[in-house]
Amino acid sequence: MATVVVMPQLGNSVESCLIISWQVKVGDEVAVDGVLCEVETDKASMEVPSTAAGTVLAILWEEGDDVPVKDPIVVVGDAGEDPQPALDAAGWKGKDAEEEDVPTSDEGPHAQQEREAAPESESPDMTGDASQPSQGAAEAASGQASNGASSPRARNLAQSKNIDIDAVQQGSGPGGRVIERDVQAVLDGGGATLAAARAGAQPGEGTGLGGRVSTADLGKDAAAEAPKQATFVTSGNREYPGPTAATPLKGIRKVISERMMHSLASSAQLTYTSTAKAAGLLAMRKKLKNSPEELGLNKVTIGDLVGFAAVKAAAKHTNHNGHLEDGTFTTFENVHLGMAVDTPRGLLVPTVRNASQMSLREFSATSKDLAYQAIDGKINPDLLAGATFTVSNLGGFGIESFTPLLNVPQVAILGVDAIFPRATIDEDGNVGVEQRIGFSLTADHRVIDGADAARFLQDLVKYIENIDITALG
Repeated sequence: MATVVVMPQLGNSVESCLIISWQVKVGDEVAVDGVLCEVETDKASMEVPSTAAGTVLAILWEEGDDVPVKDPIVVVGDAGEDPQPALDAAGWKGKDAEEEDVPTSDEGPHAQQEREAAPESESPDMTGDASQPSQGAAEAASGQASNGASSPRARNLAQSKNIDIDAVQQGSGPGGRVIERDVQAVLDGGGATLAAARAGAQPGEGTGLGGRVSTADLGKDAAAEAPKQATFVTSGNREYPGPTAATPLKGIRKVISERMMHSLASSAQLTYTSTAKAAGLLAMRKKLKNSPEELGLNKVTIGDLVGFAAVKAAAKHTNHNGHLEDGTFTTFENVHLGMAVDTPRGLLVPTVRNASQMSLREFSATSKDLAYQAIDGKINPDLLAGATFTVSNLGGFGIESFTPLLNVPQVAILGVDAIFPRATIDEDGNVGVEQRIGFSLTADHRVIDGADAARFLQDLVKYIENIDITALG
């Protein structure tokens, strides 16, 4: 009997996985635990094993699709077996079913029943207007033989791009239904096809109150239909704006975008800056680099020393080592340090759990191991959550000051800046130069006052300038 293999939940916080590449094709034999595909979560990339053995009867998603966890991805069974009964038993309606069947935010709980009771009426979408003609009426006017089926997302895209949805002749959804990618294909095709689609389009949503079409909107439509004016000739008659590349945000990049916007919108962030003498750091790093290899300290970096000192400061100032969620402020006795790591897939933040209980050697080794796992895309997603305080180090890029964003629900994050020379004047008026390192502390002002942040930085400076003593603790 055929078996449906579903997308596993690769970590407690993972909700969907982006398929990077398929390792099998229909007709291939696969064993239990054999690799089906490579996927990317919002945090890492990994391989998906098969939970059944047999012949691959059907592959339900394409490369580049974002698949919810627990959704079917392939059907495995005996060669020549029909995969449909297994899919029916699993309740699988196709990968576009969610797009087509889920009511939009403006629909009531009985909207689906109302659509079934009145199939000739077009269901409203999120950007629709009550005065807009129904799709059935548009078909009657245009004389097209389309069955009129289109998804809400397809209609939204068509309306936003001033395209007549009825001009999309072939739908790739179930039963020939027009879905979002069909409209996008018309946009990508351009030329006469796009011109014909726009010829029968209704005016888009206006810029006036409540989406009303204003005179300015009509002026834009008229301008679009007006004959093109002579192109301004420049030196060499260069094309404007030149080659471009449009890339939809997805995977890790999309998650980073959403989380950064949420961070700014949901917290009261304020950044404080300070500097410390770096002579002790540089001397300590040189001494450790030349230490006996058996001590395991010769690979300790400046970043490790700064991170170790930051953990000490967060352990002392527990109001910086906490989470603020739903009006409740929780502080932690142990510091679980998040480290911002630059990876080929984007920013990841592995967590050094119980960092405040580690020696310098253990902290350095653990930090490097987690960073390598993140860069290779092989880190357990659960190790990318649970941090109580975060350090982001841009000093290696020569950045002297920046404003790190909170990794909410955390309430503080320390930005580590570059080591740079600064002029000094001693008591006798003699001018000199010393090396200093900068710090940028962003804190949530809802629970951390300016004086609290200043005290944190004061202690951090002491720990840095006396790093040889700090390392002993």
